[in-house]
Amino acid sequence: MDEQRSRPDGGPPRRHGPPWAHGGAPWWRRPPGSRNGTGLPWRSSLVLAVVVSAGTGFATRNQPDREALDVLGRLLLLAGPAVLLVRRRHPVAALYAVVVITLVYLGAGYPYGPVFLTVAVAVFSAVVAGHRRPAWGAVALLWAGHLLIAHWLYAYLPPAGDRPAAWGQELVGAAWIAAVLAAAEAVRVRREQWAREHAERQAAEKRRVDEERLRIARELHDVLAHSISVINVQAGVGLALLDSDPEQARTALTTIKAASKEALGEVRQVLDTLRAPGEAPRAPAPGLGRLPELVEQAAGAGLRVEIVTEGKETALVPGADLAAFRIVQEALTNVVRHSGSRTARVEVAYAPGRLALTVDDEGPATGADHGGSGRGLVGMRERAAALGGTIEAGPRADGGFRVHAELPIEPKETP
Repeated sequence: MDEQRSRPDGGPPRRHGPPWAHGGAPWWRRPPGSRNGTGLPWRSSLVLAVVVSAGTGFATRNQPDREALDVLGRLLLLAGPAVLLVRRRHPVAALYAVVVITLVYLGAGYPYGPVFLTVAVAVFSAVVAGHRRPAWGAVALLWAGHLLIAHWLYAYLPPAGDRPAAWGQELVGAAWIAAVLAAAEAVRVRREQWAREHAERQAAEKRRVDEERLRIARELHDVLAHSISVINVQAGVGLALLDSDPEQARTALTTIKAASKEALGEVRQVLDTLRAPGEAPRAPAPGLGRLPELVEQAAGAGLRVEIVTEGKETALVPGADLAAFRIVQEALTNVVRHSGSRTARVEVAYAPGRLALTVDDEGPATGADHGGSGRGLVGMRERAAALGGTIEAGPRADGGFRVHAELPIEPKETP
């Protein structure tokens, strides 16, 4: 287990160990531009400096015709890894600086060997960072410079009496360069693929969160809008009859208590999904089977509702059943709020693969403001669209108002 130590400034504890040990991704999987990729890679540069210096010392023994390593040669060997400290922030500049240092080293006649590892690391970093063309240009510069030194300028450069390099050596160098470029390209493609997958996962998660937020907002709106409308009407009745007809006022208060209790239960059910996501709800979601309760609540608000069912009644899957119930509930809530009519007609028509809901009232519209949010029709359309259905809502020719919904449905499977 990683050791965690609290910080004296009260910040988050420092974590020790590799990044993937505590939730981070290793360097080869981090997308370009990530915060973890902008620090100074001093550990890898230090290891590279040691390997290059020690390896070149061994290579010198097998190349007696080359210049012996002196102070300048060792400084050039260390200069490459030192430049690579900035390869994450400035990969192209670091690459070209390393190429120039390597050409100076070769032009001075020092032994061949691990000095080319520095170039490989610089090329790899530039390609992985997305700078493909500059990396190819730097490789071409190194290749051309080496050809110029090894086949034309060797007579004017140390060591004395040097001969032109064998062309077989150039083929080996070309194969080495091709291998480095191929490996760098493979890592770059894989990192870009990981970055795309990461972005797609984040986008999918954001869409899921937004859809869940919208669903909860829609549920709360429908529950509260209907219940508060009933409570508002009954509170007005109770206040008006408190002195003249206490028994009727008592009935209104009883209706308020029942509506508020039901609203609290449904709100609690919606909020439970936030506290324990993924768990099954404790109570079944409302559906068309609860239309009689909806009629009773509307009656408490002074609205007489007639329900007409056509076709063979079919048990619906929970999502479609809930959407149908909420559409009818919101339509009746709008009648209570905005219509002068005290009667409404709900028609539920079943057909193979289709459910039609129609809510009519005689009107006229009162034009009064009863505190609506204006989101009722939008919520109904969103519910219908989520199932692939449609909703039409608008005034009728005779002055009333109609809400008509067409929902594609599938019958509920019976175990």
